[in-house]
Amino acid sequence: MASPSAILAPAEFAQGAVRDRNRPVAIIDIGSNSVRLVAYDGLGRAPTPMYNEKVLCGLGRNVFTTGRLNDEAVARALAALSRFRVLCRTMRVSQVFVLATAAARDAQNGPDFLRAAEEACGEEIRLLSGRREAELSALGVVSGFHAPDGVVGDMGGGSLELVDVRGTVVGQGVTMPLGGLTLQDLSGGSIKKAGKLVREHMRKAAPQLEILRGRTFYAVGGTWRAIARLHQASRGYPVHVMHGYTVDPTDELSFLQIVEQTDASQLQDVESVSEARRPLLAYGALVLEEIIRVGRPRAVAISASGVREGLLFEQLDRDTRLVDPLLASASEFNALRARAPGHGEELIAWTDRFVADLDGPETADERRLRHAACLLADVGWRAHPDYRGEQSIAVIQNAAFVGVDHPGRAYLSLAVSLRHTGVGPEKANQVLRALAGPRLFDRARLLGALLRVAFPVSAGMDGALPRAPLGVEEGRVTLRLPAEWKDLGGDRLLNRVRGLARLIGCDGRVVVG
Repeated sequence: MASPSAILAPAEFAQGAVRDRNRPVAIIDIGSNSVRLVAYDGLGRAPTPMYNEKVLCGLGRNVFTTGRLNDEAVARALAALSRFRVLCRTMRVSQVFVLATAAARDAQNGPDFLRAAEEACGEEIRLLSGRREAELSALGVVSGFHAPDGVVGDMGGGSLELVDVRGTVVGQGVTMPLGGLTLQDLSGGSIKKAGKLVREHMRKAAPQLEILRGRTFYAVGGTWRAIARLHQASRGYPVHVMHGYTVDPTDELSFLQIVEQTDASQLQDVESVSEARRPLLAYGALVLEEIIRVGRPRAVAISASGVREGLLFEQLDRDTRLVDPLLASASEFNALRARAPGHGEELIAWTDRFVADLDGPETADERRLRHAACLLADVGWRAHPDYRGEQSIAVIQNAAFVGVDHPGRAYLSLAVSLRHTGVGPEKANQVLRALAGPRLFDRARLLGALLRVAFPVSAGMDGALPRAPLGVEEGRVTLRLPAEWKDLGGDRLLNRVRGLARLIGCDGRVVVG
């Protein structure tokens, strides 16, 4: 067993290849506040968590003042690790990665704890340096966002890491003792004193914050996710998925001040936050407020992807890393839920041809969203026909997708639901319509109308659409059917084609032969 006190270098993970990529893989994260097990269904571009459990142990509490991990917190952590060991065996996990961060790194009795922890979980524990933790957090954002551009901030219980990210390129990170438990410890529970400590340390992060201006700040960590959940509740926000939730920094500042100045028990929907995390909300708000004030980002985006997802991303080969994570997730849904998965791929090519005939340009992001919606077009088919639109919204709106923001998620939900209900504006879910915005709503109606033409031709099965091309010919939307399919071309299909044509301001026809 390797020495648990050794700091893991990047190359060591690259050598630790997953033994069976089609079997579950798990990560145990021993953090300063929580010890968490996340098992994923396999190793791919968009792995789906199949089991997620955390225990709030508070290992990092009082480490900076006492220099030691608390005995009671250690006992809770070891009990959790022993439990996780059994769960991993039950799930037939092919490989378990165990990571430890700031608390174990900083405490005098950290090496003793890590030896006991390795015995409890039965795995080698990798102790991350602050810089390495920042790198993995940034890779987590790369894995979970489409073409990210900004600064990643990962706030744990013991430390804060900041690192620049541009697409797939990760810069050099910086780590500071600004975790929630550390701030609580160093300030003696004084928010005013904690604010002074935050400002002092942030001056050392000037290089990372100077390059944040006008870009996105990606917030990673449980405390910031909890604050975002409360922010959603204060706005009556309709989508409760945290990943990709993006807010305007100006709006966020006023809310952060409320969190800092209000007793946590009085905050709206605070019941959704665990009691152990509530005392840390104000410290998380202090740190985020200072980042916004100094860095002046264009937006703040909440990331559910961090160190764990960054580690999995690092295991992938170069070609797999370049796969669009949204399309990877949509492809998995297509394979699991569609009547004929090949039909989704045919829908992409079939709608590509039609969109190419239109005068208005389709952006690269709109194209990838349309492709994802084609792959998701049949997710509601097992529901009763009267509820397939609702079922499609329920699945897509709340799915564990990555690589898509909330307006994009609203577009996907609308496009697929309108395929079942009709594309009239009154048929749309009005909350999702507002979230998508006018441009994406129009694109969702267009794709919904295309899908309403496709399914009466193909019945959701592959092999039909390539024989029934749809395009704009002589100023009319034209669906061409082979001669032997002449009986398909009745009023129902013609009305669908004409409904599509009306959206782009022309007439429609069905041509046989």
